[in-house]
Amino acid sequence: MTKFTYNQKIIFQTVSIMVLFGLIFSAFLGFFFETTSPIIEKSEAEAKRRLLLELISNEIYDNDIEKDFLIIEPNNLLKNKKPTALYLVKYNEKNKVAIIETRAPDGYSGDIFLLVAINEKAEILNARVIKHQETPGLGDYIDKEKTNWIDIFQLQSLTKTNEKKWAVIKDQGEFDYVSGATITPRAVINAVKNALKYFEENKIKLGFTDV
Repeated sequence: MTKFTYNQKIIFQTVSIMVLFGLIFSAFLGFFFETTSPIIEKSEAEAKRRLLLELISNEIYDNDIEKDFLIIEPNNLLKNKKPTALYLVKYNEKNKVAIIETRAPDGYSGDIFLLVAINEKAEILNARVIKHQETPGLGDYIDKEKTNWIDIFQLQSLTKTNEKKWAVIKDQGEFDYVSGATITPRAVINAVKNALKYFEENKIKLGFTDV
């Protein structure tokens, strides 16, 4: 066996081993994803269900909210990359509240997903963050389980607060924020405002005919 042939054999064996390890690792990742994905999705679904009820805790309604929804295609205001659900809260077959899922793409560490409940008067009942990746201890104050900051949107509307005032106080707006962390509240405030704008622009189509 020549030296060249020997070197070629060594290279082939090395590459084969690397490919084999790569296939094993890929298979492991695939198995891990297939195993954990349903668990994660179930957990997220349960969290969303809890938040839906939390958003309308004081409202009188008689429909099954989880099953009474419209599909919203990707929209420039809501920033949803894929179709999402808009839940309808009804009483005596009349729409009372729309619960809109919206996305803030400009959070400090990435996307922030929210649910915004808007009543028939185009006022915000409540807003809740579904998921975020903001810096622990600094940006996670938007989470209702940790602070009450998100409650600043209650009963807000585009009529009560001019669109230009939908900003943090630092930017000449009307909304408070945590000192040293403005990117996160800016993103959330803008996303909530856009949910209101979406409602205002589509309220007739959504079935809120008496607004």
